[in-house]
Amino acid sequence: MTLEALSPRTRPLSDAPPAPRHEWWRGAVIYQVYPRSFADTNGDGIGDLPGVTAHLEHIASLGVDGVWLSPFFTSPMKDFGYDVADYLGIDPIFGTMADFDRLVEKAHRLGLKVIIDQVYSHTSDLHAWFQESRQDQANPRADWYVWADPKPDGTPPSNWQSVFGGPAWTWDARRHQYYMHNFLKEQPQLNVRNPEVQEALLSVARFWLDRGVDGFRCDALNFSMHDPALTDNPPVTTPGKRTRPFDFQHHDHNQSHPDILRFLTRLREVADSYGDDRFLVAEVGGEKANEEMKLYTQGSDRLHSAYGFLYLYADRLTTDLVDRGPAMWPGTAGEGWPSWTFSNHDAPRALSRWVEGRDPKAFAQMALLLLVALRGNVFVYQGEELGLPQAEVPFDRLVDPEAIANWPETLGRDGARTPMPWKSDHGHAGFSEAEPWLPVDPRHRALAVEAQERDPGATLHLARRLIALRKAHPALRTGAMTMLESREHLLLFTRREGNETLLCAFNLGHDPVAWTPPQGWRVVEAVNCPDPRAGTLSPLAGLVLSEPR
Repeated sequence: MTLEALSPRTRPLSDAPPAPRHEWWRGAVIYQVYPRSFADTNGDGIGDLPGVTAHLEHIASLGVDGVWLSPFFTSPMKDFGYDVADYLGIDPIFGTMADFDRLVEKAHRLGLKVIIDQVYSHTSDLHAWFQESRQDQANPRADWYVWADPKPDGTPPSNWQSVFGGPAWTWDARRHQYYMHNFLKEQPQLNVRNPEVQEALLSVARFWLDRGVDGFRCDALNFSMHDPALTDNPPVTTPGKRTRPFDFQHHDHNQSHPDILRFLTRLREVADSYGDDRFLVAEVGGEKANEEMKLYTQGSDRLHSAYGFLYLYADRLTTDLVDRGPAMWPGTAGEGWPSWTFSNHDAPRALSRWVEGRDPKAFAQMALLLLVALRGNVFVYQGEELGLPQAEVPFDRLVDPEAIANWPETLGRDGARTPMPWKSDHGHAGFSEAEPWLPVDPRHRALAVEAQERDPGATLHLARRLIALRKAHPALRTGAMTMLESREHLLLFTRREGNETLLCAFNLGHDPVAWTPPQGWRVVEAVNCPDPRAGTLSPLAGLVLSEPR
């Protein structure tokens, strides 16, 4: 059987020359740390920067290229750090600027790049900028946020709804105006169209680049500019499941304004002024995410990469779902570079969304192989290397405003943010000496790092092996991806770079699938597949094979 007999749907999706090898971020594997839940060193039940520093060896042992830190800035924590009260300050619960500098120094010594969050679409209502802006309509920062007069009947200026429920407008008696907020009312919307605001945000970027960070993950970037005419959003006429008012509208006017692109060019200029090894990646969600991710990364003067919620919010892992990735990013000239993640701090863990009653360890290991086999950058969320399921958090322990508001319709974000388990037999799984801010799920104890280190068959050891596999094969790290004719739950695709071609085969289903590798192809990696030549792929099997030479 030859590779051609597999009937490829398309030929390699790009004739473009391979990317330069000096771009460390292209095809990189980056480990996401949610500092609040990683490790607590001062006994207050909340993770901190020294806790991250103390466990950087664990992260480096995975073989990843870098670490992304979720927000640690000064914040009242209404949205757990994504409501920034001081872009240039470290919140005391996380430590000090000296702690951050030590983290960066040690990460670099271990060969890890450091990526930090930047939240440019909104701040906390306690930020000094907003405190000044809200005083009156004539102060120096009066136009630094989005303010608008009410309609003649006193109602909000538009019908826009916030992500977390209710109108995207809150009345402020000092200014006799409404201010806009796409998220919580405590997260007022910055007027990023204002040149002074742009300069302030770019100064923030320079501050952290001066401290040695290697790049930024830009939060909710497509929310950073809106239609200045405040045009009402149209209703959704063919709705799916709706759990909040936000779901009743198409978000044509409260976000995604074309002027965002000019700001991205300015941000890229700042990053490039620090050398050609800085990395900018956007988080882009919503109905237009596919289009906007491409726009935000197009050419050489915008961001390097972007990721959306293709996998993060998917209820099931199917061949059709995986097929959409290379269709979105075919590799045409001038196109940006994708990033992928199956789990993060904003979405229920993929294992619980996709396992469907199957063996969780087998599923976690298959999913890790699939993730490292995709074309693009890979983000691994803390605990994913351990095969952690979504934690169960009782209602009386919920702290996430979205989870509380939508209970019990959604799983919420708290279950993905519970403490990292380090020691199975230690109080609070080795995360803290005190009661953690979120409870440790009892199921996570058996999956703790220390326990998996002792077990040669543990998911942790496989994660290291698979990340090393990706690094060892340019075809997996940067090569073209071609989807082949897949049937039912059988997923087949090739990765090709230079003279190397790899064939990837997965059974995403519950039952065995008849399939035999092509004659002469060598097995490079096998997961849940004791006999790759048996003529069937077991459920949750994954294979990577090398073309004969």
